[in-house]
Amino acid sequence: MSTEPETTEDAEPGTPGAETTPAGADGGEGGEAGAGQLSEAEAELRAQQVERERIAQRKAEKKSPIEAGAKLSGKAADLLAAVRAVESGEKPAATVFAEPEPAPRRSAPEPVRRPQPVAAEAVTASAAPAPDAVQAVRRVLAEGGAPEALAPQAAAALGEGADELLRADPWQLLRVAGVRPEQADGFARALLGAECGPDDERRGRAVTVWLLEQAALAGHTALEMPALLAALAQRNVPDPDSAVQDAIAEGEALVFQDALEEPGAAAPAEEDGADEERPVRVLVGLERYALAEESLADGLARLVNSVPKQDGSAEEWERAAAAVQGSTAELIRAVAGHGLVLHTGGEASLAEPAALLTAARSLGLRAWAATHSPVGRDRFAALLRRSGQTADAPGRTDEATTADSPVTTVSGLLAGLEGPGRDADGALDVDLLVVLDAPQLDVETAALLTESLPDGARLVLAGDPAVLWSVGPGRVFADLLAARICPQVASRLPDPGPLGELVSGIGVGELNQVEAPGKELVIVPVRDAGEAVHRTVQLVVDSVPRAIGVPAEETQVITPEHGGAVGTRALNAALKERLNPGPGRFGGFDPGDRIVHSPAPGRALPGRVVKADAEGLHLSCAGESVVVPKERVEHSVRHGWAMTAHQAVGSRWPAVVVVLPGDAAQALSRPWVYTAFGRADRHLSVVHGVEQALPRAVAEVPAKPRTTRLPVLLAPQVAGE
Repeated sequence: MSTEPETTEDAEPGTPGAETTPAGADGGEGGEAGAGQLSEAEAELRAQQVERERIAQRKAEKKSPIEAGAKLSGKAADLLAAVRAVESGEKPAATVFAEPEPAPRRSAPEPVRRPQPVAAEAVTASAAPAPDAVQAVRRVLAEGGAPEALAPQAAAALGEGADELLRADPWQLLRVAGVRPEQADGFARALLGAECGPDDERRGRAVTVWLLEQAALAGHTALEMPALLAALAQRNVPDPDSAVQDAIAEGEALVFQDALEEPGAAAPAEEDGADEERPVRVLVGLERYALAEESLADGLARLVNSVPKQDGSAEEWERAAAAVQGSTAELIRAVAGHGLVLHTGGEASLAEPAALLTAARSLGLRAWAATHSPVGRDRFAALLRRSGQTADAPGRTDEATTADSPVTTVSGLLAGLEGPGRDADGALDVDLLVVLDAPQLDVETAALLTESLPDGARLVLAGDPAVLWSVGPGRVFADLLAARICPQVASRLPDPGPLGELVSGIGVGELNQVEAPGKELVIVPVRDAGEAVHRTVQLVVDSVPRAIGVPAEETQVITPEHGGAVGTRALNAALKERLNPGPGRFGGFDPGDRIVHSPAPGRALPGRVVKADAEGLHLSCAGESVVVPKERVEHSVRHGWAMTAHQAVGSRWPAVVVVLPGDAAQALSRPWVYTAFGRADRHLSVVHGVEQALPRAVAEVPAKPRTTRLPVLLAPQVAGE
């Protein structure tokens, strides 16, 4: 029944995987970041600085650093699709490239780490520029005809002396989230007059960096040189090659030459005897992702090549494995002897990591699990309780809270807000870490996790490889599965019932008809956008509660995009009118509104509005109180009766209504359909207006490609088989 793009929420026509979801509570999809509480934003920024210090020190100690330079020969044969601009002005950049980076690095880590890239709003929240600095930038913006409202963002993104920097190089305005090259060009013309021209080297450098940032939003950690040159030409840069070389010379980008053949393969012999030439692909990327990807490769190699800490004898591990069966036993045996293990499977397969966690804790290991979302955390904690295991009390089956369970969110674990804390050396105080929802790990978050593990620890990455990939750059889980550098255990526990049968078929490219005697699956055909909205509201408010017994507050609507006649904005407006009408006195919100809060890119926290006052908008998200200051409500909070599939990853609801209007056909792909349909526990309604585009997407539209370097970086570091 469907398709998947990295969705309209993240795909723009002609841009493979480009995530153009507007800002806001996107959680995934590039939602605006930094709208979390001030203390959390501060913790994330401090953690980012510490992690960069640690990565830089590791780079300095390496004997063979990443090969980088200005030599631009040996381009790859295949041209990746050109990177295009993110067209939505509401879409902020998920990164702030021009962060100040301290010169001397120290290795001692702080007790908190940054879990996700920090957007301009996070910088503004925790390191708000001085009012006089903002005023100085505002004057420059006014002179150039740019919106003065950009002043706080520009001052935060560009740092001290931002006004003078903008006068000297107006294209630095591209550092501000949501600004596009044509807008920066207009600003430059107003400031520079006759000096301004398309061949200005300042413009070429700035557009090069901007394109690399857009590529990161699309999931790439680097771009092949031909793709970058083509994208620069599309942006009217007269000499793309010189623009790239200037960016490299200024240290704003790095260039890499990666061998194309498989590791260990012999180089082809040349007839004339010149046998040293090896085919390479040339890639260009931003330093932050290059360092993160290299740090991740280092950390993974350390886990693969190390001997795990021997808590529990081999006989005890074998007894734990013998007490279970099938792929659960395989998982326990694999973890017993390896520092890194991959586990794949659907929702039902979560029973296997739960059994592993129980066995490990019974052997005396400090074992913890981390999930992508608070909803996933609470579900896994409940699974542990149902199986009779809680954090420190095996066999306890009472109403334990989440705090009693060895389960955290990834962001909470890294920020030090949840979980086991850190030891004297700054490493996580764990012997075994099981990361669920592993496909949602981007390279920066994955690097933080691996760098945070102590020597001798075990890491299990578990997840469903068929779901949508991470919002941030990289495809860590998919790259590791393809690299085959460690044991992989595929669960043999199928998801049950008609919905499990439907979703399993989608995962292999088949949209099967399934018997649904209990009304587990209902298809609702619609002819146009108006009917789609009407039927969606009817299902949530009346049909599903009456026929299935699931109330409206436990039913989630999922649609491909935020904009459009049947996007999240339109559906949320219609659902609010029926379920919680009100004037929207505080930024369009009223007490009782269902919302999605995005404190950082890739994080979507479902919740409700409690109240609003001078302090800000008070939310309840996963049982925790959150206050969003008034100035950040617009960028970080959305109504949440309807959301996109990226926002929904890692969560499940008793009932789900997936809305596929006729204009959604181009947004559909197999991963998107698999993810959206797989969010339902008991009931799935499909408001269907895409006709044959749905089965075609499931059968023919796989995940959009991402360019990454992780497999190349891993190959020489991991010990031979």
